[in-house]
Amino acid sequence: MTDETAPEAEPPGRTRGTGHDARARPGRRDGTGLRGWREATEAALYGPGGFYRRPEGPAAHFRTSVHASPLFAQAVARLLCRVDEALGRPSALDFVDMGAGRGELVTGVLAALPADVSARTRAYAVELADRPAGLDERITWQDTPPAAVTGLLFANEWLDNVPVDVAEAGPAGVPRLVLVADDGTEQLGEPVTGAEAEWLARWWPLPAEEGLRAEIGLPRDLAWASAVDRVARGLAVAVDYAHTVDTRPPFGTLTGFREGRETAPVPDGSCDITAHVALDACAAAPTAHMRSCAPWDAARTTLDTARRLGDTARDLQNTTHIPSDASGPASGRARTPHRGARTTSGAAQNPACTPSGAPQPPHGTARTLPPARLLTQRAALRALDITGARPPLALASTDPSAYVRALASAGEAAELTAPGGLGDFGWLVQPVGIPDPLA
Repeated sequence: MTDETAPEAEPPGRTRGTGHDARARPGRRDGTGLRGWREATEAALYGPGGFYRRPEGPAAHFRTSVHASPLFAQAVARLLCRVDEALGRPSALDFVDMGAGRGELVTGVLAALPADVSARTRAYAVELADRPAGLDERITWQDTPPAAVTGLLFANEWLDNVPVDVAEAGPAGVPRLVLVADDGTEQLGEPVTGAEAEWLARWWPLPAEEGLRAEIGLPRDLAWASAVDRVARGLAVAVDYAHTVDTRPPFGTLTGFREGRETAPVPDGSCDITAHVALDACAAAPTAHMRSCAPWDAARTTLDTARRLGDTARDLQNTTHIPSDASGPASGRARTPHRGARTTSGAAQNPACTPSGAPQPPHGTARTLPPARLLTQRAALRALDITGARPPLALASTDPSAYVRALASAGEAAELTAPGGLGDFGWLVQPVGIPDPLA
């Protein structure tokens, strides 16, 4: 991820907050039909006729690393094999594809596994959309993750589509909830309070300068904590365009995508709506022991839970590895339509907000997890032997066809690891009961 933090230009057609106090609370419409971005996004993406329920699938509007090259699924399969070894080759090995879209990643992983590993693998696609016709019958299709996972839970561009509210500093410099109408026009509502205010203070403190904005990532923290809680032993990985607390973009990253182009975010179901992920906040969430919290409803999160998240994050600050090049793409930079900047996740996109996609309450008891680790996709894929190195020129003389194939593969690997593009995506790696397979 790049460490540039220059604000992106306002998307065309976007109406900034006016400072008008609409007195509407998060998750509720006011008398004018305005509501917070979290509720509006949830309805636009996952409600009846929502963007992610369309038959054409999200890949018609953007592509991710999964679509960029089969090398990505092969790398994930290699990671699953490492997890398998760390687990002692169990009789049943789980692979869970969170926000599976149309099943592209889980299909590619199964195809790339060695026969002996494939025979033991239980594959799950977690998705709200209907099961695609012709999908490999070995893949279990469901709208929530399995209750207990022994293996690898992989969330490729899933968290960015967990809807979040947006805050903006008002005329007095106080963060206020941004309200939005179905046509995308905005105005300011009440000051942000409670758990959301605690999250902002810890993870995205807004200077008292009118117009500065932040996305309140608490629902994503809770969604990730709930997903990690499903892993009994193994590894949980989240991959997304991300930023960290020292490099938050001053005007946020909320944007839309439609038919391969970035567009203004309009919550009417006509486009994808997404925002970059505060992966450092997500990294701290599973260790905060949120066992009394219902993770699928951040609107009911207690203030005490938010404080525990902050306290735990401070405790982990010196032990969680965040490399200097994993600071997150500059706002708008990582979103190259049809060049890997968008997600295929359609279902369980939103366990934090969508009732039908909501995970069950955490089933486990409080446990001690090792610190999560953040690294770039470039570093992660190189650790999985995806380097983008060109084949030796001598191969062109001895085996021209093999040289051409190797050169094409090197080009695909270069795209997956490219600085300023897919290579700058963040990988959040959380081991559970095993050593870090990427260390």
